[in-house]
Amino acid sequence: MEWLTIVLALVVTGLIAGVLAGLLGVGGGIVIVPVLFFVFQAIGVSSDSAMLIATGTSLVIIIATSISSIRAHHAKGNVDLALVRLWWPFIVLGALSGVLLSTHIGGKFASVVFGCTAILVACNMLFRASSAPLLAQLPGKTFQAILAVVIGGISVIMGIGGGTLGVPLLTACNFPAHRAVGTAAAFGFIIAVPGASLLLLLASTPADAPRGTYGFINLIGVALIMPLSVVMAPVGVKLGSLINGTTLKRIFALFLVLSGLRMMVQALA
Repeated sequence: MEWLTIVLALVVTGLIAGVLAGLLGVGGGIVIVPVLFFVFQAIGVSSDSAMLIATGTSLVIIIATSISSIRAHHAKGNVDLALVRLWWPFIVLGALSGVLLSTHIGGKFASVVFGCTAILVACNMLFRASSAPLLAQLPGKTFQAILAVVIGGISVIMGIGGGTLGVPLLTACNFPAHRAVGTAAAFGFIIAVPGASLLLLLASTPADAPRGTYGFINLIGVALIMPLSVVMAPVGVKLGSLINGTTLKRIFALFLVLSGLRMMVQALA
């Protein structure tokens, strides 16, 4: 019964993550990581190990989810390929640095980073969703490179795609909203490939890891969540053009705040 509950939780996670990846441009990981974090602890994994395994598992899933999302957005002309070509080396640099930092310091550090960032993202959703852009256009290439490194580093520590940070940062620079979502989907792929690879190949599997875990990646979670998230991402893209997402964003923001606070409390206790 315990494993049946876990399987059902992972299936629901996959459905929700896929829809949100396309609908809100959040990459799915912002949902996957907290759910896996709490599910793994429910079966006896320590909070430190649970966070690192949730992060690695999420990044593998994002590889597939982002490809599906990129294809859907590219068909609508919403991926800025020129910006992707300019930013990708710096995103990779940030992602590699983030993996090394999180694996060296541990899961508690990743939990605090996730909690703080999730709360900031929620506040942005609630209070800046309809605000005017902060800048008239993207800043110079040097500052863009810094933004790309930050997006790559923080995102890989959190186990999320590029949308959670990329979309609000791009829209704050007067980037069109739909184009920001599509471009950030490409950021997610660039973040997830090196991040997941390092966490699979270089990380030592924790002693209390659940069955099917290699390095910091749980293959059972990947097998259950990935197919559903891939299928549902294009559905989210279509829903984005049909419904008003204000109420959904508010509910999701509340979920982020509660999840972020609980992660921080557990990490700092």
